[in-house]
Amino acid sequence: MAFFPKISLFIHEYFFPLSKINILSLYIERMQNTVEIKEVKDIVIRFSGDSGDGMQLTGTIFSNLSAIFGNQISTFPDYPAEIRAPQGTLSGVSGFQVHLGNQIYNSGDKSDVLVAMNPAALKVNAQHLKQDSVIIVDADSFEKRDMEKALFATESPFTELGLTTQQIITVPITSLTKSSLEGMELDMKSRIRCKNMFALGLVCWLFNRPLDVANHMLSAKFAKKPILVEANLKVLADGYNYGHNTDMSITSYRVETVNVDKGYYLDVNGNTATAYGLIAASENSGRPLFLGSYPITPATDILHELVKFKQLGVKAIQAEDEIAGVCTAIGASFTGSLAATSTSGPGLALKSEAIGLAVMAELPLVVIDVQRGGPSTGLPTKTEQTDLRQALYGRNGESPIVVMAAATPTDCFDMAYWASKVALEHITPVILLTDGYIANGASAWRIPDLEKYPSIVPHDQSLIPENEWRSALRDDENYARYWAAAGLEGYTHRIGGLEKDYNTGAISTDTANHQKMVDTRQAKIDKIADSIPPLELIGGEDADLLIVGWGGTYGHLREAMEKMNENGQKVALAHFRFINPLPKNTEDVLKKFKNIIVAEQNNGQFAGFLTEKISGLNLSRYNKVEGQPFSVSDLIDSFTNKLEE
Repeated sequence: MAFFPKISLFIHEYFFPLSKINILSLYIERMQNTVEIKEVKDIVIRFSGDSGDGMQLTGTIFSNLSAIFGNQISTFPDYPAEIRAPQGTLSGVSGFQVHLGNQIYNSGDKSDVLVAMNPAALKVNAQHLKQDSVIIVDADSFEKRDMEKALFATESPFTELGLTTQQIITVPITSLTKSSLEGMELDMKSRIRCKNMFALGLVCWLFNRPLDVANHMLSAKFAKKPILVEANLKVLADGYNYGHNTDMSITSYRVETVNVDKGYYLDVNGNTATAYGLIAASENSGRPLFLGSYPITPATDILHELVKFKQLGVKAIQAEDEIAGVCTAIGASFTGSLAATSTSGPGLALKSEAIGLAVMAELPLVVIDVQRGGPSTGLPTKTEQTDLRQALYGRNGESPIVVMAAATPTDCFDMAYWASKVALEHITPVILLTDGYIANGASAWRIPDLEKYPSIVPHDQSLIPENEWRSALRDDENYARYWAAAGLEGYTHRIGGLEKDYNTGAISTDTANHQKMVDTRQAKIDKIADSIPPLELIGGEDADLLIVGWGGTYGHLREAMEKMNENGQKVALAHFRFINPLPKNTEDVLKKFKNIIVAEQNNGQFAGFLTEKISGLNLSRYNKVEGQPFSVSDLIDSFTNKLEE
């Protein structure tokens, strides 16, 4: 627990004694209010408005509130690349989607409930609505000029969008917020900014969420500004009471909860979990953590999170550019630190020569690539899986490297830990791939017991007698050289980016030696397959179709598989977190199936890698590169067509 100093703060800010809340009496009261309460296993809610409307905060509070009340959650913040697009325009729409229920794998497809703070938010999200969904709009923002900004051709936006079967609730949210805060010492702009809390209160009423916990969260968030605490709490309560006291003839929802293991939980996104995984590896390995990084969307939060942990010996610096960031990390690795650098696709390209140096020098280094839409600056706030080939091959010469990929926001912790373990025990750079979807998305995460995680024993000079050490000395079993920190007394050595003699470590241009070193560097990576977990098969070996995926598409592929099995179709899933080297049982697992479809958010990069490594596979491909997560319904349609062929 000492490794998580924030946990006590989390408990103080967000934990609430649920025994004080009589949920049953709340439902009875609601039923007496003649509101239809619909019981559902899961539901998708999307908050959407302008970038300045506070939709991310609103969604985050509602997500945390739902998690505390026993729902599994998965979230998807979806925001524009522009810092602040023109107000009310389509390009400025910011959204936050949360999927909650009792068995949640992803952030959901189409929405059951949409809160649209302006016409642009309605228009952008109309295609993602279910036929019977509930739409709550701020009536004050649907004036003629607002509709023109959103490029509506008529004054009937719902009809124009074909929204004829949904429950549409128009509420003058802005006006009611202004009225709520009359007499309070706040300027008009600050009052209007509180309207997201009115919307939150209304949604809390809709989903039977008492405000006690939300009040606690808001009080903690704005603790340094009492006037904002007072304003937000009042507007939140007024939004809730508006729903409670107004006959809106609207369907209310009761979402099934799930029994979870006892323990302390945090609502973490993938970037935060990645940072925690690096810290955990540092604690367990006994090596201080150093991160050299340069800000880049969507990876910057890893740097922001790590700078908070100076008390644990973490050193994190913002370098002047991407190349400087990775080079400072390599310097830290020379001195014996657990060294890491974080970036996204364009930054990975800039770091390529320095990563090649780490391959040649054989230094432990963790490179975190939070993938985004590309190429070039591309779609900086959207998600893709298009950096795989760059991670595998994007360096000059034969420079093999370990590549891993996290599957979910919480899995980012485990994979950051594994990336650090492999880097330190095999003295090699490791690239960990996440993506914008899981990096920004969040789930409830149980604080782990680190004693249950595999130990990390750095492959350093302490493992051999001092008089036997030389910089080129290798372990005969895993081909890894022994790592000695620069400046360590008795272990003076020189090592760099020029080819070295296999036996002495001195610079060498001998042709036979170069071939031997090329082969050795590859053998070292291949040997790592002996020390990573085997590939897990989810589903039966008698399945008619095997879905293969990797990285952040796990939740959508898992749900598609389970829904197809519920419909009587025999489908299995093999999802890869370790890519290079592949798990040792990969060929055995894949060759049990006649029909295999590889689904990925690129044009087939992993499918090509599999066919390169394993001959004779009958692979088909499902590829979409839209900057958005997969749609489960589209996956099911495609996989069903494959089964019917």
